Amino acid sequence: MRYLVTGGAGFIGSNLCRRLLNDGHSVACLDDLSTGKYSNIDKLEKNPNFDFINHDLTKPFFPDKIDAIFNLACPASPVHYQYNPIRTLKMGTLAMYNVLGMAARLKVPILQASTSEVYGDPEVHPQVETYWGYVNPIGPRACYDEGKRVAEALCIAYNEHHDVRIRIARIFNTYGPFMHPKDGRVVSNFVVQALGGNPLTVYGNGEQTRSFCYIEDMVDGLIMLMNSEYEQPMNLGNPQEYSIMDLAEIVVEKTDSNLDIISRPLPEDDPRKRCPDISLAKEVLVWQPKTGLSDGLDLTIKWFEEILKNYETTEEEEEINYGT
Repeated sequence: MRYLVTGGAGFIGSNLCRRLLNDGHSVACLDDLSTGKYSNIDKLEKNPNFDFINHDLTKPFFPDKIDAIFNLACPASPVHYQYNPIRTLKMGTLAMYNVLGMAARLKVPILQASTSEVYGDPEVHPQVETYWGYVNPIGPRACYDEGKRVAEALCIAYNEHHDVRIRIARIFNTYGPFMHPKDGRVVSNFVVQALGGNPLTVYGNGEQTRSFCYIEDMVDGLIMLMNSEYEQPMNLGNPQEYSIMDLAEIVVEKTDSNLDIISRPLPEDDPRKRCPDISLAKEVLVWQPKTGLSDGLDLTIKWFEEILKNYETTEEEEEINYGT
C-alpha cells in the first residue's frame, strides 16, 4: 500500500509514517513545516519507500498514485493554532476541500484526524460520539474547535454526495516521543520544565481533568480505523482520567526533581473535564490502549532527556513559521 500522510512531519504524523514504513508500506509525507519539524522525519528519507513533499495544503495538490490518505495537516496545540487563527480555519476549510478532492478524484479512503475539542467544555461526561458538544464559536479556541467541526461536516457531505470513503478519528490528548519541547501541551510542558529544573506551571486550580493516550496506542487505533469500514466519528483515546495536578505530581516524582508547582490563571474556554467513552472503538475495532500513564511517561521522559541534551533554542525555532 502507498499512503499519503498530510501533516506527516508533526508529532502524530511522524510516528504514523514510521509505523507504516515498519509495516512494509510506502509513504508520501506532505508537510509545509509550519508547525511540523523536518528533524522528525529526516532519518526516514534514507528509506526508499519514503518521500517527503514540502507543500501548503491550502493550495491544490495532485499526488501520484496513492491507496489511502491520512489527513493530519493542522496545528494541534493552542500555542500553534492561536498564533494565526485565520490560517487555522483555512486548514479546516480550504485544505479540507483540497484533500477531500484528492480522495474523490483518486477514489481512495481518507482518514480525517479530528479532535476531542469538537466537544468543547462538555456537559456530558465521559464524552460519547453522539454528543454534539458545547463550543464557544467566537472564543480564542474557536479557530481550532470550529475548524475541526467544519472538517467533519465536509467529510460527511463528500461521503453522502460523492461516495468518498471516510474515517473520522476524534483524537483525545496524546503524548510520547517526537513531541515538540515548546508545543504548549501539558505533558511536554511539565516534562521539559522538570528536566530543566524549573517549577511546573499549572493553570487554574489543577482540578480540571484529561485523559492521556500514549502515541503507539494512538497510531494503532488510527491504522485500525483506516482499515475498517466505519464511516462515522469515533473516539480514540485513553479513558483513564487524571487531574492536571495529579499529572504534575507524577512528573515531579518520576524526574526526582522535587520542584514547586505554581499556579497561573486558567485560559478562557479551557475545558473542565475531558475523557473519552471508547465503547465504540472497542466494539468496532476491538481496540483499546495498552500503555498506562506511568509506563508511557517513563518512555516520554527518557526521550526528552536525550533530545534536550543537544537542544538549543534559536530565534528560528522560537518563531512559528506560520504564513497567511
